[in-house]
Amino acid sequence: MALLQRVFLVGPMGAGKSTIGKYLAEHLKLGFADTDTEIEERTGADIPWIFDVEGEEGFRDREQQVVEEMTQWDNLVLATGGGVIQRAENRRALGSRGYVIYLHATVEEQVRRTRRDRRRPLLRNGDPEQVLRELMELRDPLYREIADHIIDTDGCSPRTVAQRLVKELQ
Repeated sequence: MALLQRVFLVGPMGAGKSTIGKYLAEHLKLGFADTDTEIEERTGADIPWIFDVEGEEGFRDREQQVVEEMTQWDNLVLATGGGVIQRAENRRALGSRGYVIYLHATVEEQVRRTRRDRRRPLLRNGDPEQVLRELMELRDPLYREIADHIIDTDGCSPRTVAQRLVKELQ
């Protein structure tokens, strides 16, 4: 279990990274943190506001700084934003500093889980399903590239996924 001092959760929006991460941290007796929450706390602004004012590039710069720092924290389950894997520097930090779990969710499941969420800047314009399909096409290979473990979250409660993960990791 020494390998599991740092567990990093990656995957698309709606996969359950934050919720599953909290349960997983509890089971593994580790702390929990979320890169998006950390960014919001440091800036004093929410993610949609950062996107509006600084654009996606500005947000990704902030995200990269937080990932560089937080991937060095010990005894932690870290939930990341869906786009964290877009930058090679983030993939290197995540892949080399901890155990990476890809929480996979189909586009249909992502649509279902995010349809009422107004805090997702990338889903505010256009057809959310089409946006999620395009993001999945671009990002899925990158999630898989750095994943040490992949688990499907469709149709499962966050607690069930966390319990399955704990069993599979032991």
